[in-house]
Amino acid sequence: MGSSWFRNYSTGRNVQDAYNRAVERAEDEYGHQEGYSGEINSSAGFKDVTREFKASKKTLEQFINEQTDKLSKHNGAQAICVEEPRANDNKIKTQVEHVVTPGTKKWVLKYRVNKVWDDSGSVGLFTTKADAVKAARAHTDKTQDSTSIDMVKVLEKGTTKVAEITYKKSSNERNGSWVFFGWASC
Repeated sequence: MGSSWFRNYSTGRNVQDAYNRAVERAEDEYGHQEGYSGEINSSAGFKDVTREFKASKKTLEQFINEQTDKLSKHNGAQAICVEEPRANDNKIKTQVEHVVTPGTKKWVLKYRVNKVWDDSGSVGLFTTKADAVKAARAHTDKTQDSTSIDMVKVLEKGTTKVAEITYKKSSNERNGSWVFFGWASC
């Protein structure tokens, strides 16, 4: 097993977000290669060295070049913030859209047949317990998977959504930018 030098630029709300994005891009481009791609996705995490870089009074290139000999693949990636993120300075950072459906709402009791060991959803909703038991037995006979039956209240018609809350971005808000570099296993 060897190591390979990498250098990536990435943006994000913070350094962790930027690192996660860089790792995702590396996995998309190089695959995970069982931890030996020679890219940032095979590094052992990261360390933010922005403070050390600024204190050194060196150019970015000089600082990174000096690190080439000092680091190993066991250090993980090093991160330097090259552009600070700007946070949302809005007083209210969300927007509410109310969903209004006319008419009265009527809730009805239904029997839901669930797959016991599978979270992929339910087998179905039924008006009577007898219909639910029949469907559950048929499903279990066919698939050999256990089922359960729950009583649930559902809206007879219409939607249950009453509001949607979305993020309201500030006009001067922006992601920060980081350079990640180091040795990675290959």
